[in-house]
Amino acid sequence: MSLAKRIPIFVLRLLALGAAVTATVIMVTSKDTALVLNMKFEAKYTNSPTFKYFALINAIASGYTLIMLFFPSKSSCGHLILVFDLIMTLLLDSSISACLAIAQVGKKGNNHAGWLPICGQVPKFCDHVTGALVGGFVAAVIYFLIFLYSLHNFLNLFTLKS
Repeated sequence: MSLAKRIPIFVLRLLALGAAVTATVIMVTSKDTALVLNMKFEAKYTNSPTFKYFALINAIASGYTLIMLFFPSKSSCGHLILVFDLIMTLLLDSSISACLAIAQVGKKGNNHAGWLPICGQVPKFCDHVTGALVGGFVAAVIYFLIFLYSLHNFLNLFTLKS
């Protein structure tokens, strides 16, 4: 792969690493307490399996991206890298979708189920979750671009060999 094709993918992976690490750190540090009816209420990301899934997937994506930054681009594992890029994109998308659903319930509540919104009592926690979701969404979009760019390069390479 020529240098002109390696630079954009390196920059995209570097941006994806930054976004995924940021999303992970912000989610892991999300914590707030409130006093409701003289009872202390603590909101943290470990209270929800969905938030834990989001943090875990972003951490995995960060690790994978870090490995791929130092992976030789002239290797013959182009097929495998393309598949792993697709898997990372889909995992990030699934974690964001699940996290958005829970965040929506936390912000707006659900009158039909009798769930009250909590963001009025723990705004710091909700702000952290929102920031983590933005970082995760940016990482997912960048990973989608990485996948498209890798697919384009792979198909062009395949066409040139035929």
